[in-house]
Amino acid sequence: MDWTKIIWVILLGAMILFLWPRAKHMLKNSPKAQAGDWQAVLLPIAFVIGFVILLIMMV
Repeated sequence: MDWTKIIWVILLGAMILFLWPRAKHMLKNSPKAQAGDWQAVLLPIAFVIGFVILLIMMV
């Protein structure tokens, strides 16, 4: 193994170690989704999928 790979593994491990407690806290204390929230997420995704299909059809 190269020394840069070892440093990257150490840095990624430290990042996961520091972010794990914060992620658990955010998941525990986040607001719950309501009915209208899903529509706000699905509408832009549908537009992106439609745009990609349009681009594929134009080729």
